This record gives sequence, C-alpha cells and structure tokens, in this order.
Amino acid sequence: MTQKQAIQLFEERKVRTVWDDQTEEWYFSIVDVVGVLTDSVNPTDYIKKMKKRDPELSKGWGQIVTPLSVQTAGGRQRVNCATTQGMFRIIQSIPSPKAEPFKQWMAQVAADRLDQMQDPELSIQQAMVDYKRLGYSDNWINQRLKSIEIRKDLTDEWKKRGLEAKTGKSVISPLNAQKIISLKKGENERDV
Repeated sequence: MTQKQAIQLFEERKVRTVWDDQTEEWYFSIVDVVGVLTDSVNPTDYIKKMKKRDPELSKGWGQIVTPLSVQTAGGRQRVNCATTQGMFRIIQSIPSPKAEPFKQWMAQVAADRLDQMQDPELSIQQAMVDYKRLGYSDNWINQRLKSIEIRKDLTDEWKKRGLEAKTGKSVISPLNAQKIISLKKGENERDV
C-alpha cells in the first residue's frame, strides 16, 4: 500500500488523513473526526461509548476500521482510520449538534442520488454542474460527454460481435477501435 499522509483542517482543528494509491481512497483518523464533531476531551472514550450505544456499528466495526501507520506526537503509530464511506457510517452514530448539518447534507445527497436513479438525465445534468464547478469549459464538457457516448457505442458493438470490452490499463486509439470493430468473432484483437 503506497500511502501519502496529509493533515486536513476542519473548523481549524487537525484531521490526519492518509491517501492509499492502490484503492485510490482517502482514509481519515477516526479519533480526529470524532473529536472535531463532538468537542470531546477524550474522543477515544467517546468512540467506546458510541459503539456501546450502537450495537450495529460495533458489530460492523471491523469492516469500517483500517489501522494505518500515522504520525502522532509520540512518533509513528497505528491509528484507526476509515474511508469516506466508513466515516459517514460513524458520523450517523454521533448525536452531536455539530454532526447534524453533516447528517442533513448526507441525507440530501442520498435523496439526490435516488432521484438520479429514477431519472438518469439528472445524473448527466449533475455531471455537467460538477465539471463546471471544477473549472472545465463548456467545450471540454461537451467533448467529454460525447466521448462517453462513443465509448458506450464501441463496447455495445463489441458485445454484439462477441468480444469482451477491455478495462483497466488497456487504452484504445480511435484507429485501433475502428480495426477492432471490423473484427469477426474468433479473430484476435491483439493482431490489429
């Protein structure tokens, strides 16, 4: 696991984080996040009590928590960390007024996602809003959406011809894509 560590600030308080290159996910120090959201003088004790109050959280704790080596005041130590999804589950169990706006935001995100599942066009609109927010131009956004549609058409064509779509590190140039489309079932796409 290749890791990159960083300290994030939330309401001017430190939250230790670790980036994992393999899973491409951020891990957050649970004790730091709980400390920020509860203002507890002893977040470790708060976590123990929270797990007693929420038996389902306690039962799933092993799947939520990943001990990672993190820099502490006493040097590098293993600290319980969680991914964004794990942190969301933990935050659900925090009955603190400071956690309430976060819980309301999570509920809104979930409601929006359910709406998008009912009307997929909302997902496309949200993608356009997100790309705009990230600073991409209208031209770039349109090209991106077109490339997604072209890729979908290409993989659909492969399926019709009995070929499997390659994922991961294999990249297909437009020229090779055209050659692959012209393959007949049983021909080897490595020969193009």
